[in-house]
Order: sequence, then structure tokens, then C-alpha cells
Amino acid sequence: MSNSQTASELKRKTIAGVHDVQLYIGGQFMEAESGEQFENISPFTREKINRVASGGEEDIHKAALAAKKAFKGEWGKMKQSERLQYVYKIADLIDEHTEELAPLESYDTGLPLSITKKMVSRASQNFRFYAEMVSSRMVGKAYQVDDEFLNYTIHKPVGVAGLITPWNAPFMLETWKIAPALATGNTVILKPAEWSPLTANKLAEIIDQAGLPDGVFNVVHGFGESAGASLVAHEDVNLISFTGETATGSEIMKNGADALKRFSMELGGKSPIIVFEDADFERAIDACTWGIFSFNGERCTANSRLYIHEDIADSFIAALKERVDNIRVGDPLDDRTQVGPLIHKNHYDNVTSYLKLAKQEGCDVYRGDVPEEFKQGNFVPPTLLLNADNSMRVVQEEIFGPVLAVMTFKDEEEVIELANDVRYGLAGYVWTKDIQRGHRVAQAVDAGMLWINSQNVRDLRTPFGGAKHSGIGREGGYYAFEFYTEMQVIHVALGDHRIPQFGKK
Repeated sequence: MSNSQTASELKRKTIAGVHDVQLYIGGQFMEAESGEQFENISPFTREKINRVASGGEEDIHKAALAAKKAFKGEWGKMKQSERLQYVYKIADLIDEHTEELAPLESYDTGLPLSITKKMVSRASQNFRFYAEMVSSRMVGKAYQVDDEFLNYTIHKPVGVAGLITPWNAPFMLETWKIAPALATGNTVILKPAEWSPLTANKLAEIIDQAGLPDGVFNVVHGFGESAGASLVAHEDVNLISFTGETATGSEIMKNGADALKRFSMELGGKSPIIVFEDADFERAIDACTWGIFSFNGERCTANSRLYIHEDIADSFIAALKERVDNIRVGDPLDDRTQVGPLIHKNHYDNVTSYLKLAKQEGCDVYRGDVPEEFKQGNFVPPTLLLNADNSMRVVQEEIFGPVLAVMTFKDEEEVIELANDVRYGLAGYVWTKDIQRGHRVAQAVDAGMLWINSQNVRDLRTPFGGAKHSGIGREGGYYAFEFYTEMQVIHVALGDHRIPQFGKK
């Protein structure tokens, strides 16, 4: 065993925060009403990490009552400045626990430590950003009508926010939703993904340490069909923010339709990266490989479809193969690892089934290597699907792993048609030195977010969300206020304007 393996094994054995996980409801950690638990399994060894309380309808009901009581009581009556001090305090506490949170996330999800360290820093930034946004940008507008009326708008919190979060970047994405929900004055029930419970539990411990009033923040672990469905159906839960696969999002909206709940949906993606013949070759290679193989390929905005101009296709594919051969696959707790194991055996089986399908559909499947000592984990090495075309299922369907479908194109008109020929529309990437063409193509691609000559660089001020089957609504920046607050307009008469006098003699 190498020194790096010895170090990561020691880190795994001594990692803080690994214990059986309880629910967090009304300011108290507790077991599920049913007493049921489920096992959390390591992506790296496929061995049990810990046991997790499995919440259900009764637990969601308790959480909803606690959240509603806090919203109607202390939290709802608290001054904004005081509320935001709690939000800032959560950010400070996250920073204090960074060295603990990053390895915990890697251990639980299989994401490389180099990735989770950056994600944890983003998490505290989310809380500070929304505290600042609420204090500076959550403002109303005034509309004067001559000397007769003054009409103005205000933002009011909606109530109890149900947040259902995914397993691919759990801690960062949980805070991405929790921060604006709390900063705008709502109370929260978080239903984390069952495959990644550790940092959600740690966040509950951090928020408990921050001293928020009981019931403001609640966590109910469990499965989608029990805890998730109950959260969506509960009459006291006013809004649902969901990030996950498209089929689940559709089902959630159906289940919440009768109650006319407010929904924000960030769903699946099959995002194109378009590389023209005049692109900066080396930077485009860097962006393409990082965009699909970072995060183990488990990223909603991953550039999973590559369209290369036919004039540079041979050289670009050769460079991709060289990168795939040299990407470091290994232990997620090793600082040198670039690609770790997929999060769960079920997901591993699903991704590998697509690789078998790719061969059946006529692709040449080119793969990197998984070192022999890691074969016990859920490892799928970086993979290229060569000779692909848009008619194939492996091009049309979201695989959500380190798998890149590679295709060529002749001209601008053709590649726009190819890029739009899927049901998804989350993101897209365009590489060209012709900036006019870059803008034309970016605007022609049916997706919520496009990057020109850049790779998924996020600006928290901008709206985040997708088109078509990739989502409904936008979060991020002040756009989140449209979802997490109710806008109310107040009409004030400045004088005795004329009122029709029905029925007066």
C-alpha cells in the first residue's frame, strides 16, 4: 500500500461526524416515529458507513407543525436585521467546520476531496450572499399616479419551504436552497437525498449550534416515496424546491397540483459543448474534459454531448483520448484523485448499462483504467462514446456519469439543430474565436444557461435554471425572491378620489 493510500485510509478511519444519523425536528434530534432506519453505504468500499433514521408521513407532519409554529411565531415576527444575523452566523460556523465537512462529503459521496473542499467554501458563501442580497436588493417599488394614488410593493415570506435536494453535490446544493429560504423569512423542512445523509446531518448540527428558534430549520431523512411524497402532499408546506431527475420532478408536480403549491424545478440535463474549428484548442480540451469528468460526471450541467467541427475532429479526439488515459482515478480521500467512485451501486449499474447499450447502438467505447486495488468500488473510468449520433439513446438520455458522447458537424446551422435535438435544455457551451458567431450560436441553443469560451463559471447574481424538460423557474440572485417570497401591492389613496355611489338616492 502506497503512502497516499495509507494516509487516506487513516483519514477514513478517523473522520469526524460519522455516527448514526437522526432526524432534526423542532430543535431536537430524534429517531423516526416508526423506529425504522436504513443503511448508508460507502461508494468506495460498498461497506456500511452508518445507519440513518428513515422518516415518513408522521415525521413530516411533526416537522410541518414545528415549522409553521416558528413561522407564525418568533421567526416570523423577528426583525429582518436580526434574522440575517443568524444567517451570517451559519456561514461563520460552516467556515469553522470546513476541515471536517470536506472529507465527510467525500467519504459519503465518492467525490474527490479536491472538489469537496471547493464546495464547502461555496456553501458558506451562499449564506453570506443571500444575507447581503436580502438587505440590499429585496426592495419594493413605488408607483405614483399623479396626486391621487401611491401604489407600492413589498416582499413577504411564503411560509414553510419544503426543500428536496440531490446527492451529487449535497452540501453545496442544500445551502443553495436553505440560504435564500431562511434569509427571506421562511422556515424550512429539508429532505436530503437518502444516498448522501452525512453532511445534511452535520448542517443540522451547525444550525442547531447557531441557535435559531426551534422549528425554523428541520431535517427529515428518508426515501422519496415516503418522506418526499409526504412533504409534497402536506397542506402546511407552501412551496417545494426540487433538484433531481426529470421523471421525479414531474411526479412531484402532479402530487402537489391539487394543493396549488409553488414549485421550483431544477431537473436533468444533456448539455452540448460545441467546438468550432477556430477555437482555442488547448483551452477547449481543458474545458471539455473538466466539464464532463469532474464531479465524477455526476453534474447536472455537465457537457455530456460534444460536437466538434469536422476540420479539427481527428486531432481533438486524439487529445481527448490522451486526457482520458491520464486522468487519475482513485480513492476520493486522496488529494491527487480526479475521478472517484459513483455514489451508489444502483447508479453504477445504471451507468454501466448505458455503456453496454452504446456498444449495441454502434459506438466505439474508449475508456480509461481503474486501478486493480479499487475494483471493489463503484468506479466507472472516464469514457468516450465515439462514432455517436443524435438518434442514439446514449445521446438523447441523461447518463449522469463520466461519459462523453462525441460527434462532429459541418457548419453553424447543422450544429444548432443537433444541439437542440434533445428534450433537455439546462446548459450549453460554445468555443470559437469569432465572437459574433459565439453570440449567435449561444442565443440559438435552447437552454437556460450558455457559456462562451468558458466552462461553467458560476456568478451567484445570475438566474440558474433550465428550459424544456430541464426545469421550471429560476433561482439565484434576486430571481430567488420571485420563488421564496410573495409580492404584495398596497394601493394608497392620497385624497378623496371619486367612488361610484351605487344604490344612493
